[in-house]
Amino acid sequence: MKGVIKKISSDPLGLIGLCLVTLMVISALGAPIFAPYDPIQLNIMERLQGPSVNHLLGTDQLGRDLFSRVLFGGQVALKVAFVTIGLALIVGIVLGLIAGYGPAWLDNSIMLLFDTIRSVPTIMLALAAVTVVGPSITTVIFVVAVSSIPNYGRIVRTQTLTLKSKDFVKAEKLMGASLLRILSIHLLPNILGPLLILASMDIPTVIALEAGLSFLGMGVKPPTPSWGSILNDGFSLIRNTPWPIIAGSIPLVLATLGFTFLGESLRDLLDPKLRKLV
Repeated sequence: MKGVIKKISSDPLGLIGLCLVTLMVISALGAPIFAPYDPIQLNIMERLQGPSVNHLLGTDQLGRDLFSRVLFGGQVALKVAFVTIGLALIVGIVLGLIAGYGPAWLDNSIMLLFDTIRSVPTIMLALAAVTVVGPSITTVIFVVAVSSIPNYGRIVRTQTLTLKSKDFVKAEKLMGASLLRILSIHLLPNILGPLLILASMDIPTVIALEAGLSFLGMGVKPPTPSWGSILNDGFSLIRNTPWPIIAGSIPLVLATLGFTFLGESLRDLLDPKLRKLV
């Protein structure tokens, strides 16, 4: 891990991405410490104020401190992103390994399932889920995780199809290794690199999806702070004050840049075809 961080830090874009991601994680985890106010505390007397010493990013239409809401909104964004990516990775790895190593009929069935999921737009799936169970963080996680599973499953399947014909896998079969050992010990470690790259690239996409769903009222329920709900409030108040829009958009931009730069650096480091020769 130290070697990976050192190599990422040697790349200027990787260093910027690592700093932005670290800043985002620290600010989200330390939100109860860093936030000067309760993010849902109302103070009508100080509504729609601009940035000041007391309110670094101003206040919204209910007098809530925007800086505090942005910090706690980071907790929601990271929770949705990491839980969603984690679930999608686990399910995608299992289904991809089964599809790539199993019989042809099972492979075709799983690929048909992936194609079916990908044929449904994420927004339409979100609308259906919200109609059935209502808007919540759980709904957002479910919708985004289901939509992301085919991406990871296809990569795992492709890598498995390539690796299962290698000599070291054939040798393990001849030595009597169990199917579980072959999949977990010999195939899985060889496909984690591309998955980590894709996951780091998908985190800002998931964060943007959560913000978009919350903006449309299909995500986090008020008064829970979310970057999307902050943007929604700012959109309705754009003629009165620009600060809610600015407060909600800045963390989205920084998160996208941070995870994208970090993902590009990881790709150069972990992908053998792109690894720089020293």
